[in-house]
Amino acid sequence: MAPARDFYDVLGVSRGASQDEIQRAYRKLARTYHPDLNRDPAAEERFKDISEAYAVLSDPQTRQRYDAFGPDFRQVPDDMDPDTWRRARAGAGAGGRGRPGGGRTVYTTGDPGDLGIDLDDLLGGLFGGRGRGRGPVPGADQEAEIPLTVEEAYHGVRRTITIEGIDGPRTLDVTIPPGVISGQRIRLAGQGGRGSEGAPSGDLYLLVRIASHPRYRVEGRNLHVTLPLAPWEAALGTSVVIGTPDGEAKVTVPAGTSSGRRLRLAGRGLPNPRGKPGDLLAEVRVMVPPKLSRKERDLFEQLATVSDFDPRKGQ
Repeated sequence: MAPARDFYDVLGVSRGASQDEIQRAYRKLARTYHPDLNRDPAAEERFKDISEAYAVLSDPQTRQRYDAFGPDFRQVPDDMDPDTWRRARAGAGAGGRGRPGGGRTVYTTGDPGDLGIDLDDLLGGLFGGRGRGRGPVPGADQEAEIPLTVEEAYHGVRRTITIEGIDGPRTLDVTIPPGVISGQRIRLAGQGGRGSEGAPSGDLYLLVRIASHPRYRVEGRNLHVTLPLAPWEAALGTSVVIGTPDGEAKVTVPAGTSSGRRLRLAGRGLPNPRGKPGDLLAEVRVMVPPKLSRKERDLFEQLATVSDFDPRKGQ
């Protein structure tokens, strides 16, 4: 009989892996080996191993028992101490003696006065039961990307999407809540791959991707915009109306503002259903007229004559 595979090896993670790492490993393998997605006959057995490993390692208490007792953890009594179990296993390998007549096997730990441990009783028929069918297999989780505009991410939107499945495409109506950001995953319970033999379906995860925008640059929940200013607006200061996904907003430009300065409108970025919203940051870009009128030229020449400002001083 082949030894039981280590569950950590099955999922391809280290023994110190976090719960998130275990979950990511399972999802990646499920997308490869789930019978709905892979018609190779060997894939179903592989997926059963993956599902069993994930069922054990994704539950902290079950994982703790697996770490303590190994593949026999299901048959070890709840009140069994790991040290006692290890001594019993060591005795089984080193000093076991069979009962006459091919009866059940009793092992001793080597401790004086030990009356022996019956591993059939202790393991609850583990070896007789190994190899039986594992029963229904849950459906695999699936993932699909959903692109959104900045405005849709801000206000939320209702979308009709098409998901490719093993039985062909299927259409879903989904509601995207306000304030989602790029990289966020939206879970649709029970909308993933189908389970076998009545097992529950997996979940569908929509991965949000905010598309590039001609006006806004998105960074987390913050929105960046360019604020063009005339030289006199930057020098004298002004108040400018700019557009945001939620309508117009007024930004105050202090006198003496140069290109590259960022003016912050707190809370005017993407909303946050669970906390502080993002900000809108307007980056100043001082623009000059591409062609000067005669009067404009005279005024600029006059300014050049009277001003002692040197933008290159100190460089």
